[in-house]
Amino acid sequence: MAFRIPGIRKASLSASKGTNIPKGYLAVYVGDKMSRFVIPVCYLNQPSFQELLSQAEEEFGYEHPTGGLTIPCSEDEFLNLTSQLVGQ
Repeated sequence: MAFRIPGIRKASLSASKGTNIPKGYLAVYVGDKMSRFVIPVCYLNQPSFQELLSQAEEEFGYEHPTGGLTIPCSEDEFLNLTSQLVGQ
């Protein structure tokens, strides 16, 4: 029996326009260039991801002008964190 582990996806060109986000995923904007990633909603329950969101709240508050979550860390830091979450 195989299990599919949800993972992070770099948003495709069509997804960057706000379409084609799969059910169970959400868009986040990361880094100085505001790169868009599509992540599984189950990441929201992970303590390390919640800490990252708390840092984002301190820097940006609750206003997210792009429509998705804005996370003020580098893309490398974000990818490192989410790669650890894939195995959990």
